[in-house]
Parts: sequence; structure tokens; C-alpha cells
Amino acid sequence: MEVERLRALLQQVAQGALTVDDALRALRDLPYQNLGFARIDHHRALRKGFPEVVFCQGKTPEQVAAIVQSLAGRGRVLATRATEAHFHAVQVQTPSAVYHPLARAITVGEPPSAPETPYGVVLAAGTADIPVAEEAVLTARMMGARVETRYDVGVAGIHRLLEHLPLLHEAHAVVVVAGMEGALPSVVGGLVACPVIAVPTSVGYGAHFGGLAPLLTMLNTCAPGVVVVNIDNGFGAGYCLGLILNATC
Repeated sequence: MEVERLRALLQQVAQGALTVDDALRALRDLPYQNLGFARIDHHRALRKGFPEVVFCQGKTPEQVAAIVQSLAGRGRVLATRATEAHFHAVQVQTPSAVYHPLARAITVGEPPSAPETPYGVVLAAGTADIPVAEEAVLTARMMGARVETRYDVGVAGIHRLLEHLPLLHEAHAVVVVAGMEGALPSVVGGLVACPVIAVPTSVGYGAHFGGLAPLLTMLNTCAPGVVVVNIDNGFGAGYCLGLILNATC
């Protein structure tokens, strides 16, 4: 249950518009709801400011549909690593759900209105890195953050990045998604004063080791202010971006 919904519920009780018993029924699934195969953490929005996010990979379409339906009755929903099969099952029970194929994610509900400032930027080194970048973008926007994107700005043509320096200099945080050798976060880290969240991707040839090579490059950066999330973890980067921008407001 999101904070605003809980606040409205308590105000209704205080004003006499809702009985205590009705309020208890509305709160009966706090702190979690047991579906048998999953325990839905309805208390997470109160603890962390954002509801539990559904990781669809490894779950059946029916399991994802039941989890999303449970969460959707209480606020916004974000489900990551979702396939079209997951979405079709979700849509049967939650018709308002939207599928974002590039980000491989499902959302329910509109994100909060984002302020003009502060804003963050998500960069993708190459076109093949865009799916991970889009997962980060969607996550941060569902948290109410303003996010700008610039894609295919990798080090193979550094002039493509440098033309966006004015945008980067005013950003409060930058997510940099890169595969292959993973050099782009170090370059960006040497150009901006804000935190840089580096995301290695599994895009690359054999010696790339499925993302391990760029992960090690990013961990060994000499540029200060660069932090690194796991391989292909666009969600983790987007969540951190949302936390930084929301804390700056």
C-alpha cells in the first residue's frame, strides 16, 4: 500500500467517513499477503517509498499474473524481465497493464509527475545496449524521476558523446550502460561532477565473457564517483537513479 493511499485511509477514519472495521479490512494484508508460491510485501512502499517490484524471469505467466493483480489493487506496479507470455496472462486479470517490449517490463498505473529539475541522464554505449538502458529509464520514471536519454554514444565515436556535454553537466546523476570493453562510464566519470552509475551488459564477443570483461573494467575505473551494478542490471541502476533524484527534490 502506497503512502498516499494509507494517509487517505487514515484521514477517512479520523473524519468519520470510514469505520475502524472497514479500515482494518483494507489493511488486512499488511505487512504481506501469502499466495502460497509468493509472499507479497505490501508494506514495502511504507518502508522504502516504492512498492515491491516483480522479477518475472523464472516465474510462470500464471504466477506473475496473480502477483501483479495483488499489487495492482494497492498502487503502481513494475514487473521486470517480462515476456509477452507473462503480459498476456497479466492482461487477463489486470486489463490496465501495459507492456514495454524494449524494456521487457510490465507497468500498471501512471508514474507520478516528474519535476523539471533535478533530472538524470541514461546513456547507452551502443544500440545493442538499449534494452538494459530502457529498463533503467522505465524504473526511474515509475519512481517519479525526470530522465533524459542519449543512445549510441560509445567510445568508438567519442564525438557523439561530447556534443551532449551541456546536458550532462546539469544532470544530478548519470546511468551509463555499456558492453564490449565497458570504457564509457570511465569517460563520463571524468567529465561530470555528479554520481555515475555504471551498468555492464552481456553484449560482446567471446573474450567479453558475457559481461564479465566490462564489469571488471568498470570496477577498476580510476574516475571518481563511479559506482557499478551487476551485469545487465538496468533495474538496479534505474532504482538508484530514482533514489538520488527523489532525495535531491
